Amino acid sequence: MVQKYQSPVRVYKYPFELVMAAYEKRFPTCPEIPVFLGSEILHESRSDDGAIHIIERSCKLNVDAPRLLKKIAGVEYVFFIQKNTVNWKERTLRIEAHNETFANRVVVLETCSYSVHPENEEWTCFEQSASLDIKSFFGFESTVEKIAMKQYTSNIKRGKEVIEHYLKELISQGVTFIPRWTPPAVCGQAAEQAPAVGHDADAVPVEAGARGTTKEQTGSSCPPAEAVSPDADKLDADYIERYLGQLTPMQESCLIRLRQWLQETHKGKIPKDEHILRFLRARDFNIDKAREMLCQSLSWRKQYQVDYILQSWRPPALLDEYYTGGWHYQDRDGRPLYILRLGQMDTKGLVKALGEESLLRHVLSINEEGQKRCEENTNLFGRPITSWTCLVDLEGLNMRHLWRPGVKALLRIIEVVEDNYPETLGRLLIVRAPRVFPVLWTLVSPFINENTRQKFLIYSGNNYQGPGGLVDYVDKEVIPDFLGGDCMCTVPEGGLVPKSLYQTDEEPENADHIRLWTETIYHSASVLRGAPHEIVVEILEGESVITWDFDILKGDVVFSLFHSKRAPETSHKEAALPSTSTAGDNVQLIDKTWVLGVDYSRMESPLVCREGESIQGSHVTRWPGFYILQWKMHGPLPSSGTSLPRVDDVLASLQVSSHKCKLIYYYEVLASKDFRGSMSSLESCNSGFSQLSGATTSSNQSQSSSHLSR
Repeated sequence: MVQKYQSPVRVYKYPFELVMAAYEKRFPTCPEIPVFLGSEILHESRSDDGAIHIIERSCKLNVDAPRLLKKIAGVEYVFFIQKNTVNWKERTLRIEAHNETFANRVVVLETCSYSVHPENEEWTCFEQSASLDIKSFFGFESTVEKIAMKQYTSNIKRGKEVIEHYLKELISQGVTFIPRWTPPAVCGQAAEQAPAVGHDADAVPVEAGARGTTKEQTGSSCPPAEAVSPDADKLDADYIERYLGQLTPMQESCLIRLRQWLQETHKGKIPKDEHILRFLRARDFNIDKAREMLCQSLSWRKQYQVDYILQSWRPPALLDEYYTGGWHYQDRDGRPLYILRLGQMDTKGLVKALGEESLLRHVLSINEEGQKRCEENTNLFGRPITSWTCLVDLEGLNMRHLWRPGVKALLRIIEVVEDNYPETLGRLLIVRAPRVFPVLWTLVSPFINENTRQKFLIYSGNNYQGPGGLVDYVDKEVIPDFLGGDCMCTVPEGGLVPKSLYQTDEEPENADHIRLWTETIYHSASVLRGAPHEIVVEILEGESVITWDFDILKGDVVFSLFHSKRAPETSHKEAALPSTSTAGDNVQLIDKTWVLGVDYSRMESPLVCREGESIQGSHVTRWPGFYILQWKMHGPLPSSGTSLPRVDDVLASLQVSSHKCKLIYYYEVLASKDFRGSMSSLESCNSGFSQLSGATTSSNQSQSSSHLSR
């Protein structure tokens, strides 16, 4: 794979001629760059008028590589050929370099340029691009690539420091001005008028850049929202540091390359730089993965006009009164602070009164507002603010919040936010977490990105008070009054939504029979294309009853039950236990060499389960042995259609390029004496099952029964 690098525009606030004088001081040797051992001029030429000067050098480098690798390669040093073309008339320097050592095995190409700043002729711009292609290297290709990239990136910013070092040296010697090139005074005379490097006999002592705008006057070498080039297709290094934060050279390169790709392929406006950077961070700066995620999100934003949601969305009055969330100043780091009193929110009432789409739109408007506030705080505090803090108060959280449709709506909203607003949450402070919180956390956490979960801080009881609590992250004068602070908070207190406001035409049948989860019994799983999720149940005596209950959160799956006399093997056997199963695990227990009908047998006919369905079933075992519950992906993933409700269209559009289904499940083994022949009997016997459907029916005429609740 070819590794590429593209630098931002780095600005020296000195004239081009003075920067060139500093650059020439790097040759023939440069103590400031230890790996650069020396150089030798191979070829030199000038144009007749002296305007163009070309120098070709052989440069000797001491690469920081293991001694063993150098011994295997048979070389101690690496040589590069560098061609410098300076045009004094146009005030440009173009540097082209390639490796001479191992040129048939490793191809390194580098291009650099110095040019006059387009907005200030007393400043000089520098850009750099490079590529590395390792074709073969004695079986050490990966090692060589890592060494080369580490060596290269460590010297990128060092290069600018070296130029600045020699600029200061020149100035200390009294060289503060070098006249520009002028054509020969006498026609036909070949007198060279190019500036003499280090020659200060004719130097006029003036401050470098005196005719230009100072940094204090502008604050940056370019306007905040613009790049330095007239066609606005480049990013300035000072702008990146001021508005986007400290990035490594390769992170800067990924941002610039992805931005350039968007400019070349997307018509109309492209996302802001901080928005692009969030997707890169979400994918650990893997440019291909970030591009796929970002393009999917851009299509989603365009289709549903999310860019205009702050102008077009007006929350219903019911949300203003019962949605217990709102913005509240900022935290100690300058991040906008959002407070959510989740324990006081009637999630069931809001879902029933407004539906999922209104809640989803409201959450999207909150995220859009959060991005807007981050930009405002960046300008206010003079440093990059790219994320916000959320303070969640769980006082009052109880089992009514675990109403299944409400939890499913929450999971779907989380999925939309995770896919389209990555890396926007800087910190999540959860306070006054009650005993029931672990139940909700078990259900929700597997669907939250690992990077996001690491930003969660959870406090139970009054642990949030005092050192180590909220005061470490939020100024004392900003802590809300209901958490013991002195600041009056305008976030609504919520309360129960009157049932008279429920949308009765959408009321699910037999909804009163839907009960709450009372224990942490449900587990999450992902089903990948070609990689089913499987659970093994060991039965020691026949006539036992295996029961199951699962919800399909995303995609369509096929559920099957198999029996085997021998135990299946897995590389991580603990994953076969439900208590350790997490979303993202794909535990495959049925060996690929097993033959159906020989090594294992099918006990249940395959059952196609559609997205959004809730499945309950049971099987009375005939023989001891190992029973395997299997969920595998069914057919093509769903795509959006005009007949679906609008919120489903949004979610379906996100799933088109996905290759993963999601579900939550529970299973249990009962003795036959504790099973009464139907799912409705489980609640009254010795079972942890508590989430039942009123639509469940029974079958007493077969050894197995499966029940479907939609």
